[in-house]
Amino acid sequence: LREREVAARDKEYAELRAGQIGRGDRSEKIRTYNYKDNRCTDHRLKKNFNLTNTLNGNLQESVSQLRVIEQQQKLEEMAASLK
Repeated sequence: LREREVAARDKEYAELRAGQIGRGDRSEKIRTYNYKDNRCTDHRLKKNFNLTNTLNGNLQESVSQLRVIEQQQKLEEMAASLK
């Protein structure tokens, strides 16, 4: 019985981790850095940012937008689970 619980917990953890990491394909890229145009494209947001600011660690704008998206996704999941 304990082995089943441990196996189920390990499987759940592995699925969660795989979902966070992804497959590592090129199509799952997060950002593209274009030095020639001084542009950093965040593919999750589908927006461009100033490359110099990004490389200097000024990520507040993109991080805040990602937080909003994450909160929206969590609310949608919660609403779906209540149906």
